[in-house]
Amino acid sequence: MNIRLADGRLLPMEMHQVKIVQKKELVPCGRRLQAIEEGGYNTFLLRTRDVFLDMLTDSGTNAMSDRQLGAMMVSDDAYAGSESFFRLKDAIEEVFGLKYVLPVHQGRAAENLIAKVFVKPGFTAAMNYHFTTTKAHFELAGGSVLEIYTDEALNTRSTVPFKGNLDLNKLEDAIRTRGADKISFVRMEATTNLIGGQPFALANLKAVRDITSRHGIMLVVDGSLISENAYLIKQREIGYADVSIRDIIREIATLADVFYLSGRKSCCVRGGFIATNNKDHYDAIMPWLPVYEGFLTYGGMSTKEIEAMAVGIHEMTDIDVAGSSVEFIRYFAERLIENGVPVVTPPGGLACHVDAMRFLPHIPQIEYPAGALAAAIYLSSGIRSMERGTVSMDRDKDGNDVPSDLELARLAVPRRVYTLSHIEYAVDRLTWLFQHRDLVQGLRFVEEPPVLRFFFGKLEPLRGWGGRLAAAFRKDFGDGF
Repeated sequence: MNIRLADGRLLPMEMHQVKIVQKKELVPCGRRLQAIEEGGYNTFLLRTRDVFLDMLTDSGTNAMSDRQLGAMMVSDDAYAGSESFFRLKDAIEEVFGLKYVLPVHQGRAAENLIAKVFVKPGFTAAMNYHFTTTKAHFELAGGSVLEIYTDEALNTRSTVPFKGNLDLNKLEDAIRTRGADKISFVRMEATTNLIGGQPFALANLKAVRDITSRHGIMLVVDGSLISENAYLIKQREIGYADVSIRDIIREIATLADVFYLSGRKSCCVRGGFIATNNKDHYDAIMPWLPVYEGFLTYGGMSTKEIEAMAVGIHEMTDIDVAGSSVEFIRYFAERLIENGVPVVTPPGGLACHVDAMRFLPHIPQIEYPAGALAAAIYLSSGIRSMERGTVSMDRDKDGNDVPSDLELARLAVPRRVYTLSHIEYAVDRLTWLFQHRDLVQGLRFVEEPPVLRFFFGKLEPLRGWGGRLAAAFRKDFGDGF
């Protein structure tokens, strides 16, 4: 909920109270320098004991509710036929309007099964934008990924409310040139992770549905952040201001032939599922579930997680839950803009994204500006963010870097985890870093896995900039914080 202050500002108000806390440490700058060097300037390889605010991701890091924790205590641990599964199934049918359910241990497991069944060598998966694991699964199955985003999608200084829309004319062109029979499916992601957590409009999804139905192409929706997308539809799309979050979620889900999500996001619990109203699609996937995940009624999840997910599905329809991160992200971005820090606009539903190419214009893409910025943010604040740029792209078949469309440092805002004082601290340290941005230089790989290199790759700073940035920080703040 937003509260309007006397000066006219909108303040995001937490509509919950804190009952359990986890102690955090803010280690000195000297230790942060040592930690980032040990981690190869890759924030994924930091230990949490060295991290103050963990804004790496919102996946599996959201705060669970008291009702979710309570539900975990009454789970049915049966290997097969668990009553916990049937409570999850009922929740999915009630909220999403989908009756056939396949539980999986997380979103990428759903992608693996969808790729196994529906992606064939030489076929294309069209989408409003790719996600790293999605692209990897589909390409490993022999398919190719075709991104059909709008011209405005990559504009980081925009007022367009739905940059996650799929370009309808480009979709029609792709169907004409590639052939409908060579397109495995069209995938819509809510919200588009790699371009700033940008939502799509329901009008756009309906238009995509019309095109795919006309050409006999399957429509797949990744609803990992469906409640945030629904909240932004309610805020931004004409005709939906008075429609409930629950009704918007159901409308999105029932437009899909196959719907899947990572429960680690909107559901605030580890796990995921695939759901559909098409029995043929369900029957095609079901035999592979025990091969890759587990039996039909647990699918790689613990029954405690299944119970918590069933509750989380209902809670995500609460407007105060659906908007909790969105409003913090808006506030975060607006405060940074006030201080001149370049961020992606409009703010989305996943994180506050800092535009590394505008923040560090002196660093070329071949020196990984987003990776350098993520490392520099940690050095100057103890905040762990994530690189979403060229480091997150794998090399081509000839071993060359594939430049990313955008170079972003993503500061995820998990649901109901941080307070406004944490956001203000982040704003202050990012502002200081922006004022000292010339000290930050590029990176180069010293250890590099062949796939999804951003998880485990190690880099080193060019021209030894890490030590100089740490020295500047100590000069202004001392070594304490």
